[in-house]
Amino acid sequence: MSETIRVAQIGTGNVGVHALRALITNPGFELTGVWVSSEAKSGKDAGELAGLDVSTGIAATTDLEAVLATKPQCAVYTAMADNRLADALHDYRRILAAGINVVGSSAVFLQYPWQVIPQEMLAPLEDAARDGNSSLFVNGIDPGFANDLLPLALAGTCQNIQQIRCMEIVDYATYDSATVMFDVMGFGKPLDETPMLLQPGVLSLAWGSVVRQLAAGLGIELDEVTERHERHPAPDDFDIAAGHIPKGGAAALRFEVLGMVNGKPAVVLEHVTRLREDLQPDWPQPAQPGGSYRVEITGEPSYAVDICLSSPNGDHNHAGLVATAMRVVNAIPAVVAAPPGIRTTLDLPLVTGRGLYAPT
Repeated sequence: MSETIRVAQIGTGNVGVHALRALITNPGFELTGVWVSSEAKSGKDAGELAGLDVSTGIAATTDLEAVLATKPQCAVYTAMADNRLADALHDYRRILAAGINVVGSSAVFLQYPWQVIPQEMLAPLEDAARDGNSSLFVNGIDPGFANDLLPLALAGTCQNIQQIRCMEIVDYATYDSATVMFDVMGFGKPLDETPMLLQPGVLSLAWGSVVRQLAAGLGIELDEVTERHERHPAPDDFDIAAGHIPKGGAAALRFEVLGMVNGKPAVVLEHVTRLREDLQPDWPQPAQPGGSYRVEITGEPSYAVDICLSSPNGDHNHAGLVATAMRVVNAIPAVVAAPPGIRTTLDLPLVTGRGLYAPT
């Protein structure tokens, strides 16, 4: 029998609620504390926040120090980072320096941060991990297993490779986060207004980790990482889960982050994002209604693999949130056992789903 791992949950939003549920229900983990960002959630039992009909006796708190004082071996960090990056990186440093390993779903560039973020941003994290003898692993689905674990496994069966392209082709209409949809991605906003995501260099910051890690897996040096995007307006007014999209507001987005070698794109991350399935019909279409992920390898042999997520408890977006949470939660034993520092899919052992079989 493996030893139970003491774990704290940091953040109980769209991803965190699924992580928290797993920490409560999986006997391999012992929940020690829960941090929340809002006073409305503070004081509530972790079981209630997870949507479970159980009382854990652990009350959520907005005091991170109080959570760290419970001495977990690992923290699951799913707090929003996109619009509070400095705060999130400060949180990571505090947790790591306290001798606590961390698995997280953000900030996404930490999937593989080298040559992606400036060394002055990276060094304090590496110093904190060394000082605390702790490890950090950030992953999910995209950036995450759909564009590191899966394409590199396929690449390992090739004789030669000209390009790896990883795609997300998803309808975001049911993604219920106004911050992400409107403030970060700029949906519903006028096309002459540039949102946070499309400011110069931000796409390469957010998904540069993907192309850099793929290049590292292939053993190639990239000459540069470039980006491009296009947006299209809503033909009429309509509503999505996060709010209202006015006619003329941004309703479809396509972008690429390209890792270049000798003027050719060797590794590519592409997103095709619609808020309605009838928008931009000439763009790549998903393999199932709502959305899918795709890995395309051009080489000998070539591959085209579609990853179609679904769930008995929700749609493709719900399934993606669960997969994001569980990619990092299931990696906890490997991360706790890993050497200190920032860990990636390239150096962690394969996470197989051990202990998760549950016949219904």
